[in-house]
Amino acid sequence: MEIIKFENPTAFYLLFLIPLMFIIFVWYMRWKNKTLRRLGDYYVLLRLIPDFSKRRMTLKFVIFSLAIVLIIFTMANLQVGSRLEEVKRSGVDIVIALDVSNSMLAEDIRPNRLERSKMAISRLIDRLGDDRIALVVFAGQSYTQLPLTHDRSAAKMMLQSVSTSSVSVQGTAIVGAIYHALNAFDDTDHKNKAIIVISDGESHEDDPISAAQTAERAGIVIHTIGIGSPEGAPIPIYQRGVKTGFRRDRDGNTVITRLDEETLRRIASLSHGTYVRATTADLGLDKIFEEIKKMEKATYETQVFSNYESRFQYFLFLALLLLLLDTLIYERKSKWVRKMKLFKVS
Repeated sequence: MEIIKFENPTAFYLLFLIPLMFIIFVWYMRWKNKTLRRLGDYYVLLRLIPDFSKRRMTLKFVIFSLAIVLIIFTMANLQVGSRLEEVKRSGVDIVIALDVSNSMLAEDIRPNRLERSKMAISRLIDRLGDDRIALVVFAGQSYTQLPLTHDRSAAKMMLQSVSTSSVSVQGTAIVGAIYHALNAFDDTDHKNKAIIVISDGESHEDDPISAAQTAERAGIVIHTIGIGSPEGAPIPIYQRGVKTGFRRDRDGNTVITRLDEETLRRIASLSHGTYVRATTADLGLDKIFEEIKKMEKATYETQVFSNYESRFQYFLFLALLLLLLDTLIYERKSKWVRKMKLFKVS
């Protein structure tokens, strides 16, 4: 098994130069045409300069652009992990249970409850250190979006893919989410483990209190974050990025989703956790993370790639080859080239 990564991924920001180059090239070609038309009859002028070739100029631009792209990939430096090594780490196992029901689309927290939750979780991932994290998503059912891992890049990638369509069955089954989170831990030793439930608390299924009691008996702490407002907010409907209205019930009334703080507070209290109402950019995750840091850390072994081999030379070779090809193609039709018939671009 090998792992592939780029040593300097920020180099890919330079790819924004390509569309800029395209715009400049199109502008230049139009300016050149306008200039020719001002000098006289366009088609007469073309006959006077038979060696002029738009296709050659376009071909040279395409080749040069591809060479620039390959140079950018060279700067990013593709690396391949070639050797695994057993490493001991010390940390806490954290399972985040994230509500992805339609009620999380309410915009009483901007841009909406779900997107703000994802932003806060992403910032938490950056602070993990050697802690492991898992992600469970739930609505009417629960799914493990990401098993326990210390790989921050994988965690962020899986987090970004989360949406209300991640779970096909709608509702807010917190009890199922808690049991699913309990099963996400990979051993029977439940010390040094915590669950963070992020939800508006509107449980439409079983009583989640029994699940909290099960976690408490197992010695697992559940922290809860209530997101939304007690006053409630409607759930918007978007089509192609444009808000077209709000969700309605069978009677035609606008559905209002409200934060149920009492349920979330009781879950946290029964399992010796902390309840926080989301009011800031971090949703209260900073406060909860401080509580988690106080927990005794467990030691575990994991495999990491300790040796990487660079593969930038392949991109560099292709880039130099394209630049050489670019120098061999003249913008004008060369009599010498026509005789050699090296290129058949007219």
